[in-house]
Amino acid sequence: MELRPLGRTGVKVSPLCLGTMMLGAMGNTDHDDSVRIIHRALDAGINFIDTADVYNAGESEKIVGKALTGGRREHVVLATKVHGPMGDDPNQAGNSRRWIMRAVEDSLRRLKTDYIDLYQIHRPEADTDVEETLGALTDLVRAGKVRYVGSSTFPPSQMVEAQWAARERNLERFVCEQPPYSLLVRAIEQDVLPTAGRYGMAVIPWSPLAGGWLSGRWRKGRKAPTSGRTQRFPERYDLSLPFHDRKLEAVEALSLLAEEAGISLVHLALAFTLRHPVVTAPIIGPRTMEQLESQLGATDVVLDDATLDRIDEIVPPGTNVNPTETGWSNPDLVPAARRRQPRP
Repeated sequence: MELRPLGRTGVKVSPLCLGTMMLGAMGNTDHDDSVRIIHRALDAGINFIDTADVYNAGESEKIVGKALTGGRREHVVLATKVHGPMGDDPNQAGNSRRWIMRAVEDSLRRLKTDYIDLYQIHRPEADTDVEETLGALTDLVRAGKVRYVGSSTFPPSQMVEAQWAARERNLERFVCEQPPYSLLVRAIEQDVLPTAGRYGMAVIPWSPLAGGWLSGRWRKGRKAPTSGRTQRFPERYDLSLPFHDRKLEAVEALSLLAEEAGISLVHLALAFTLRHPVVTAPIIGPRTMEQLESQLGATDVVLDDATLDRIDEIVPPGTNVNPTETGWSNPDLVPAARRRQPRP
């Protein structure tokens, strides 16, 4: 695979990033098979792996750590994330210095490594000052435990706030943003992607197959497929909801377009995200070897302008088929107390 720059870091990464959320209890529970999937991806030229402490309560990080033994670690750009709850204690989560300093040690141990290439804040947190978070991350970089830091699913205003806080306080800046992006979820084209471009941030989109909607299994007139993901997040796949019916209509039109182009819907979806000039590497998240093999060839597909124009007709630029799927929510809207004056 032809490598791409990770923002302005000078690091080179493959145009596909291997995500591991589906390796472990939520997806593939066979650790040996999961390791084989990771090794196949590495052998195919992928040198970029993304995970998170919260994926399967640390199990996915352990699988990655097992897969990268035997000299493979030094050839991989390894990314993980912190923020999600890792226990019942309310302080075992979030973006505070207290938790970040503890969480990174746990991740390092599970990953069987002494440094993390890209350490990302999994979600913004309204009640934690971004300078608190960046200060902790800066100390980790200076200690050699982390090489670069990034954000995930940050709205554009908070992306800018973090960049300015880093500049004003001489702190490490986020070099990467990880937002949701697919043929069905295009709202980030309006502001997130331009903001990332202006600050030279790499973009590694999650869910380029829209949580499986673009896998080829979801088609009109067919029985809705079931999986661990659909059972865990039923509201994302309930076909009685009007927006999901619109998704099926869009998927049908995109499937026909893929057939006309002589490619699979999976390749159409991944090639679409790869064509955006700000995108570095979409994150693929296979559960099986078959799923991985079906995605690897997408890097050889280049969509022409006519095909991209047809896609724009099906799902207009800068829009989500389901407007509620932004990937993030405005913290100033929930709870109601944040947007109402207290009673006198």
